[in-house]
Amino acid sequence: MMTLQKVDLSIAASFTATPGPRKRLEGEYSGEAFLESLLRPRFVSALDTGSVLCVNLDGAAGYPTSFLEEAFGGLAREFGPEKVQSNLELICDDEPYLAEDIRRYISEANGRK
Repeated sequence: MMTLQKVDLSIAASFTATPGPRKRLEGEYSGEAFLESLLRPRFVSALDTGSVLCVNLDGAAGYPTSFLEEAFGGLAREFGPEKVQSNLELICDDEPYLAEDIRRYISEANGRK
């Protein structure tokens, strides 16, 4: 069996240890800014190379629901929930329930813009 390559993205190391609100207008380190500056480009890069995007959520002070929904739900609204689910790996040893929450935001993202 072939092992898929991984594109790594640590939110705390590459973006911020203090994630903020949903939209840029609401404050710094928003889910929207993360989606546009890092998450989408890395996801596209992973798709282009047949890799899986491995997002590490450890090391941050905590994640507002709105940040996670905007970032990961936004990705799913753009690429479709199935494509995102099958090309995304989540590492969240600090708060394991986050992976389940994010997967739910992705699967529920279809109808919302």
